Amino acid sequence: MRLIPRLTAALSGLALALGGVVALAPAAHATPQACFYTILEQHPGANPEVAEGACLLGAEGGPAGVRACYAELRRDYVPAVIALGACRRAAAEE
Repeated sequence: MRLIPRLTAALSGLALALGGVVALAPAAHATPQACFYTILEQHPGANPEVAEGACLLGAEGGPAGVRACYAELRRDYVPAVIALGACRRAAAEE
């Protein structure tokens, strides 16, 4: 009778532990290359040279790097949500 509550608690704990690992996984792939491919996958009309330059600016890190990357991408008409996500990925801020 007491086995079911214990099993439920154990499975819940395991699910939470695995969820934490999955939540940390995107940060492990935060690089300028990930930024570049994110832009090209989500906005195929983006200029690859502009995307590469912006991602390299974002890789410098910090708020200034993210802002510079974002500004470059927005000048190329990359949608704001895509630009911000990609720049954060380049700066490893996700």
